[in-house]
Amino acid sequence: MYAIIETGGKQYKVQEGDVLFIEKLDVNEGDSVTFDRVLAVSNSEGLVTGTPVVSGASVSATVEKHGKGQKIIVYKYKAKKNYRRKQGHRQPYTKVTIGKIQA
Repeated sequence: MYAIIETGGKQYKVQEGDVLFIEKLDVNEGDSVTFDRVLAVSNSEGLVTGTPVVSGASVSATVEKHGKGQKIIVYKYKAKKNYRRKQGHRQPYTKVTIGKIQA
C-alpha cells in the first residue's frame, strides 16, 4: 500500500516506514504530524485518485529531527562588466518517518 501526498509544494510517494526529508515544518521533534493532502492511494482494490485530493484519506508521520541541507553556492556574474556576487545557501528540512496510511 502506498500513497502520494503533497507537502511544501512537492509531491512524495510514501509507504509505511519510509523516511523523508521534506520542507521544514513548524512542529517540534518527536511530535506527530498528519498530511491531509493525499492525491492518490493504492491498496488491494486498486488505485484511488482524488479530484484533487482523496476525501477521508490521511497519512500520519512522526517528526524525527530538523536540520539544514548541504551548502550550495549561488554565483552571479555579468561578462565584461566587473559584476560578481557569491552567496551560499543551506535549505532547512524536516526528517519524518511515515506511520499509518488511512484511506
